[in-house]
Order: sequence, then C-alpha cells, then structure tokens
Amino acid sequence: MAGLWQQPCYLGQGRVLALLHSICLLSPATGALSWDNAVGLSPLEQFEVVKGNFSRTFLHVGYHKITEIPAGACNISIQETKKSQNYLALLSQRGVSIINGNWLINRPGIYAALGTHLTYRRPNEIRSRNGESITAPGPLTEDLHVYLIYQQPFPTVQYEYSMPLNRYLAPEPGTPSAVLPLAETVDFSYPDDDGNTKQSIIKEARHPNQVPSYPTVNSESHVTYTWMKTGHTECSTTCGTGKHQVVWECVEKDSQTAVPADFCHSAIETTTWEEDCNIQPCPAYWDVGEWSECSRRCGPGTQHRQVICRQVTDVHASGTETSVTVTSELCGSSDMPVTQSTCQLKICSQWDIRSEWSPCSVPCGVGQRTREVVCVSNQGDVDDDQECNMNLKPDTIQNCDMGLCARSWFTSIWSQRCSAECGRGSRTRSVVCLMDHVTNLPLDSCEGERPPEVTSCDSGPCQNRLEWYTGPWSQCSTECGNGTQTRSVACIFNSDGQMEVVDQLKCSSLSKPITAQPCRLKPCGVQWYVTEWSACSRTCNAGFRVREVRCLADNIVPSDRCDPSLIPESREECNEQPCVAEIDPLCSDKYHNCMVVVQARLCVYSYYRSVCCASCSLVSINKEPAVT
Repeated sequence: MAGLWQQPCYLGQGRVLALLHSICLLSPATGALSWDNAVGLSPLEQFEVVKGNFSRTFLHVGYHKITEIPAGACNISIQETKKSQNYLALLSQRGVSIINGNWLINRPGIYAALGTHLTYRRPNEIRSRNGESITAPGPLTEDLHVYLIYQQPFPTVQYEYSMPLNRYLAPEPGTPSAVLPLAETVDFSYPDDDGNTKQSIIKEARHPNQVPSYPTVNSESHVTYTWMKTGHTECSTTCGTGKHQVVWECVEKDSQTAVPADFCHSAIETTTWEEDCNIQPCPAYWDVGEWSECSRRCGPGTQHRQVICRQVTDVHASGTETSVTVTSELCGSSDMPVTQSTCQLKICSQWDIRSEWSPCSVPCGVGQRTREVVCVSNQGDVDDDQECNMNLKPDTIQNCDMGLCARSWFTSIWSQRCSAECGRGSRTRSVVCLMDHVTNLPLDSCEGERPPEVTSCDSGPCQNRLEWYTGPWSQCSTECGNGTQTRSVACIFNSDGQMEVVDQLKCSSLSKPITAQPCRLKPCGVQWYVTEWSACSRTCNAGFRVREVRCLADNIVPSDRCDPSLIPESREECNEQPCVAEIDPLCSDKYHNCMVVVQARLCVYSYYRSVCCASCSLVSINKEPAVT
C-alpha cells in the first residue's frame, strides 16, 4: 500500500494508558490521513501539509534555527536546495543532539530517534549539485528542532511535513470509562533478573471478567495485579555501548495473564528503564571527506580530500555517536582510500591573432601600431581574456619609427616689457631648433637663418640731469627665463645746485656706465613658442600665411599646461590689395564676344588666347595659384 508506515504510539499525559499499534495512512489520491487502533477511539481523517523555506544572504558562522516540527508530524522532508559547505542539524526538544550536534559532523545514514527513523543524506560525488537532505516517515513522539550550521553565504533550505488536524483523545482518570481501583495500593519487593531486590508497586482490583466462585457468600474475591518485565527493545547500536529499553506489561499476579495497563499502579511510568547493551568496541573505519575544488580552472589539475581513521566510542540514546581519531593501522593502511585525484573541468582557451598590424599612428617620427588578439575557446567562441593565460598573450601594441620629421626654428613670444623705463631699450625672446617637435637639437641643425632674440623698444623720453647719472635698474625684460634689465644714463651739469641736462657728448670724456645687463627671475615653466610666418599664399586678392605654435617647458619638452587663452595665432591674412593687370598694348581682344570664350573655358587653347588676349589675361590674374 502506497504511503503506509507503522509506528507504536504511547498516549496519555504522565502515565501509560495503552500501547497502541497505530498506522499513519497517506492516500495518494485524496491526501487523507487516518489513525487506526485496537481500542476503538475516534479518528479524524484529514491532515494539513506544512511547507516552509529558509533563505538568508549572510549569517554569523554557527548554528541558526530554521523551524520546529511538532510531535505527531509525518512525511517529514528537509532539503538543502543546492550543494554548499553548510550542514543540517537536528536537536530534540530537550536539546539532545540527534544529527550534527555539538560541532560534531555525523556520517550520512539512518538514525533512530523520537519514535521514528531519520535518513541523513549528504551527496559526496565530485560533480553532484544536490545539497543535504533529512527525511523521516514519523510520527514524531516529541518536537523536533531543525538547525543550519552556517559556513557559506546564500543558504537555502526547504522543509515539509504533514500534521493530523486532530489527535486521539484518551479518557482521563475519574471518568465513567476509567477503571476504578477496588483496594488500597501496597508496596512489595521482588528480585530482578540479576538477583537484586527491586521495589515495585502493585494495585489490587477486581478483574472485570471475573465471576465469584461462591455467589452465596457475601465476601468479594480480590485479584492482585503487577508490572512484569516481558522483554526489551532492540539495542540502539551493534557496538560501542548502546542502550535498549525494558518493556513492562501489566499482568494478573497469580495467573500472569496480561490485563489493561490501568489495572496497575502508574508510578512505574515515571521511571526510565534503560540498560546498556553491545558494550564491545566498534571497529575503526575510514572517514572520507569531500573532494576539494580542482586546482585549475581548465586543463589537467588535481583535487584532494581528507581521509581519517576514526572509531566510535559511545552511542547515545538519541541515536547520535561520539567518535575519536585513531591510528591508521587500526583501519588497515593498505586499504586507505586515495587522497589525491586528477581532474579537468574543461579544455583551456587559446589566444588567436585576428588582424594584421595597423598603419603607424604618425606620418613621421616614433608612433604606435595595433592589432586584434582575442581569447578563443576550444569550441571557437570568444571568451574573456581571463580564460586564457595572460602571460602568453601576444603583443597588441608596439612602437613604429617612420623616420625623421622636419626641423624647424621655434621662438617664444616677445617679452611684454621694454628693458628701459625711459628712452630706448630692448625686448627679448627664446629661440630653439626642434626636430619631431620633441628633441632639442644643436642650433646649427635647422635650415635657414636663426631668428633674432632681441629687438629694440622705446619707452619715451627720460628726465635729463647734468654729468653722468645712472638711474635704477629697470625690471627684467622677461617675467621668466633669460632677460635683460637696463638703466638710464644722463649727462647732467650741476651749477650752484641747479642741475641741467646737457648733450651726452659733453660727458664723452668720462667713463660711461653700462646701461644693460642680463637677468633671470625664475624658470618659465611652460610658454608658447611659434615659428616664423610662411610666405603668403597669394600675391594679391587676400591670401593667408601660417606658422606652427607649440607649448614647451623649460627643458624644451612638449607640454599641455600653457594658458589656452594666450595661444598665439597660427594663421593670418596677407596681401589683401586687389590684383592689377599689366596692360600690354599688343594684347587686345579681336572679337566682341570674347566673354563667351572665357565662360566656355577656351582660354587654354593658344588660338583663343591670341584672339581674346585681354579677356584671357584678366582671368589668369584673378585665378593666380596659391603659393605653397
């Protein structure tokens, strides 16, 4: 019969009322759950399915409670949705460990506890993706507490069990259906199986089926009932000191006939009758851990697992075991499982060059060129670069030398201040010869005449004084870099305190002080440099000329830190005067419709140029080619 299991159920609160052989039936068609027993109590044939899900992102490492499954639950299923480094754990309502308690991880197997058998599975296959699971048919005799031992983020656990909507209601003592005692309760002693004296409790009562032997006699016959040991349950383990429970039965003392439990005193129920069994030590066994991840993401690699020789030392009443690590000789070193294995998750991807080198990035000098290199899987698909060996990746960029570029003179902007505060002075600028606009060459490497570095300037008339008089030095002609500072020199005639400036020729016999000297306030840092203007593109009718502009630092290295608002013009118009044709008296139009010849562009032919000389010459002037 599908969905059928049997389990003894002990009913009552604080005393044994009956030993019922109950059956938990689950109908696949209707989902009805029924309870049947030998005493005719009324069942309710409906049940409730309880489902839940435990999901978190991050938790503290340790035990975390998932749920409590109440007593009486059947069809219990606890499932980890995916394989992880977490573990499921079960504890009884009193906190006794059943599976994976007290930081001891049990082996997968079947554990007897809480009136049922719990099957613990932990997949150990290398490629398995299934998580741990615990199942039990039930019904539970106590509440079951479910925990998660958290070690890895994102745990997800699903659980499900069935609960009857009602339980059997046993009659309480003192109700009409209960059996009432007919005599006082007395104590007596009796020897047990080992010859020791045990204190037991008996109770006299009249058997409901007993008939008096002498009905004419007024006195009533009395029968004595007592508890009798009739056997014991199966040992909780086959080795390592297990436990089994003694089975007691209420019997008539004289005839040893079994009677309902109500006939005996209930005080014996409060005592747990338990005995040790199978005290011999368990054989050692190899405890095999799970395989580690493969040492390589692709290609041949290795994986490891832990193998420990362990021996069970004690088996608890809840079905849990205590084991210790022992020497490998007890397990047999020759039979030790392998701890290392080869593995290969996939074939490694390879680098593939997809294009030739691109043209150089510059027409002259040193530039760069590139090519496309991709990582390709063994299926031909393009992967991320991390899937290939980055140490073996071919170059995707390299330098290229296109030869020397033109050499040009570059000059800085003229200084803004004149070297003399009055009279004639000078302004200065820097001149450099550059190749590739980067390298500072010797000054004789550029072609053409070197541009001048000093030009004259006039700051207006100076105040005149008699005899030679030197004024204060002017400010440096440049705010940075090499400059010049000057001072005024005057021939002044002093007469009785009256000073009058006279011609410097009158002071020519005196040694004339110097009027200029070099100066340098600070390095310029960066400044704009320009070349000389090119020739005008046209000789008339508004042409243009150009020059190169570069931002350079003190060491003549290109820079981008110059002020963009101060950048000099690199192009300007020139020769804006209109073109004037030189009149040749021998050049004239011989026909009145020469404009038609011009419009038809026939002036390129010598015949038309001769017969329409004036018109064709005018067109040639207006279309003067640009000067390059």
